[in-house]
Amino acid sequence: MRLSFLGGAGTVTGSKYLLEHQGRRLLVDAGLYQGLKQLRLRNWADFAVAPASLDAIVLSHAHLDHSGYIPRLVQQGFAGPVYCTAATRDLCGLILPDSGHLLEEEAAYANRHGFSRHQPALPLYSAAEARAALRHFKAREWGERFEPIPGVRVCLARAGHLLGAASVRIEWQDRAILFSGDLGRSDDLLMTPPQPPEAADTVVIESTYGDRAHAAADPLTELASAINRTAARGGVVLVPAFAVGRAQALLYAVHLLREQGRIPRLPAFLNSPMAASATALYRAHAGEHRLDAEACAAMGAAAQIVNSVEDSKRLNDIRYPAIIISASGMASGGRVLHHLKAFAPDPRNSIVFAGYQAAGTRGAAIVAGAASVKIHGQQVAIRAEVAMLGAMSAHADRNELLAWIGALPAAPRQVFVTHGEPVAADALRQAISERHGWPCAVPEYRGTVEL
Repeated sequence: MRLSFLGGAGTVTGSKYLLEHQGRRLLVDAGLYQGLKQLRLRNWADFAVAPASLDAIVLSHAHLDHSGYIPRLVQQGFAGPVYCTAATRDLCGLILPDSGHLLEEEAAYANRHGFSRHQPALPLYSAAEARAALRHFKAREWGERFEPIPGVRVCLARAGHLLGAASVRIEWQDRAILFSGDLGRSDDLLMTPPQPPEAADTVVIESTYGDRAHAAADPLTELASAINRTAARGGVVLVPAFAVGRAQALLYAVHLLREQGRIPRLPAFLNSPMAASATALYRAHAGEHRLDAEACAAMGAAAQIVNSVEDSKRLNDIRYPAIIISASGMASGGRVLHHLKAFAPDPRNSIVFAGYQAAGTRGAAIVAGAASVKIHGQQVAIRAEVAMLGAMSAHADRNELLAWIGALPAAPRQVFVTHGEPVAADALRQAISERHGWPCAVPEYRGTVEL
C-alpha cells in the first residue's frame, strides 16, 4: 500500500492524503490551500492523479482546509462517493456553496476594480459547482465499519475539534492506518474531548500546535477583558471568526459573560449568514457536543443576525461600543474584510482573533504587529488594539496531542507528523520520538511512502 502526502505537509492547509493499492485509490481529505500565495497557487495546479481515477474520498471534517477542494475534483471528473459523518455532511452543505459564492464574489470584485493580474479573474469553482458536489456525500455513523472500496474497512471516531469532526482509521489488506484529523481540546467550551485512538500500524497526526501549549488563562476572562477595555474607550470589538466552530463558541461565551455580569450588555452582531445556519445545526446534532437545548437556544440568541449586504454595510457606520463577529477567521476573505477597512484604523476599536492564523494570511500579519495590511488592493492601517485569545483555540496543543497518541494501545510501526508549520511539525516529531522511541517523520509535499 502506498501513501502520498498531497497536502497538509509543511503547512496547516490543503490536507490531502492518497492511499493506493492494486490499482484502487482512496483519498483522505480534500482540502483547499489558504494563506501564502505560493500555497494558494497549488489550488489551480493539476491534481497528482486524474480525479476520475479516485474510487472514493473519506472526509475527516468540514473545514475548508480539509473539504474545500472537493468541488474542484468533481469539476475535473471525480464521480465517486464522499464518506463522512452526518454533521460533516450537513456543515459541508453550508460551507462549500458559501466558499464557491465567495470565490465568485472575489473574482467579480477584482474584475470591477481592476486589481487582479488575471483578465478576467475567475473563481476556482462556483457556488453551483459546489452544490453539485454535495450529491456525492454519503453519511456514516460513528463507530460503523464501512467499505468505501471492496476489502477496505473504514471507521470514524470522534475527534472533538468541530461538530462532526472525526479521526479516520482504515484497514486495507493486513495493514491499519490511522489519521488523527484535527484534534480538539480536552476542555473545549462546546465540544467533547477526542476519543482515545485504536491501534494502527501507521499513524498520521496533525501538529498545528505541535511546538506549544495553550495559555492556562480562562478563555472567558480573556474575552471579557478585551471587550471591557474596548467598551471603556467607546470602541467596537471586531472578531474575525471561523463561521463554523469558533463563531458558535464566541456566541456562547458572550452569552455566559452577559449572564455572569462580567461584560456590559453591548449590542452584538453575527455578520455571517452561514454562521447563523451552522449554529442551528448544533441543535440538530444534539449529543455531539456539551450543550443542551436551552444552552443551544441561548447561543443562537446571543447576537443579532445580519443577513443582507445592505445591513452588513451599515455596521461599518457604528460609532458606539458593540461586538461584531464576522467571517472569515483568518481575515482571508468574506465580510470581515470590509469591517477591517472601517474599524482597523481607529485606536478606540479592537480586533480580537480566536483561532489559528496560518502563515501568509492577513490574520497572521495583524497578530504579528503589521502596521498595515492590503485589502482589496489598498493598504489599510492597523491602529486598533489587536488581541489573540490563545486559550480559545479549537486545536489540541502539544501536550494534548502527545496525550492522544500516547493512548495508543500498541506501538505503531511508523508515525507521520503533518498539518503543521515546519517548526511545529518537527517539534512534535522530536517529542514523540524521544518519549516513545517510535519511528517518526515529517513528510514533504508530494512525498510518497510504501506501507
